[in-house]
Amino acid sequence: MIEIWGYISMIVVLASMMMKNIKKLRITNSIACAMFIIYGVAHETYPVVIMNFLVIVINLYQLKKGE
Repeated sequence: MIEIWGYISMIVVLASMMMKNIKKLRITNSIACAMFIIYGVAHETYPVVIMNFLVIVINLYQLKKGE
C-alpha cells in the first residue's frame, strides 16, 4: 500500500511541475512533498524526508515572500 502512496506522490509532483501559476505550483508541490515525507518515514529513508521537508520550507518562504 505504501508503494501506491509513493506513486501517487510522484504524480502530484509531476502535476505541480506542469502548472503555470507559480503560487499553485508551490502549494501543490508542498502537498506532494508532505506526501513524500510520509512515504520516506514509512520506508525509513530519511534523506527523502529531509529533502522534502526542506523543499516545503523553501516553498513556504517563497509564498510568504510573494513570489
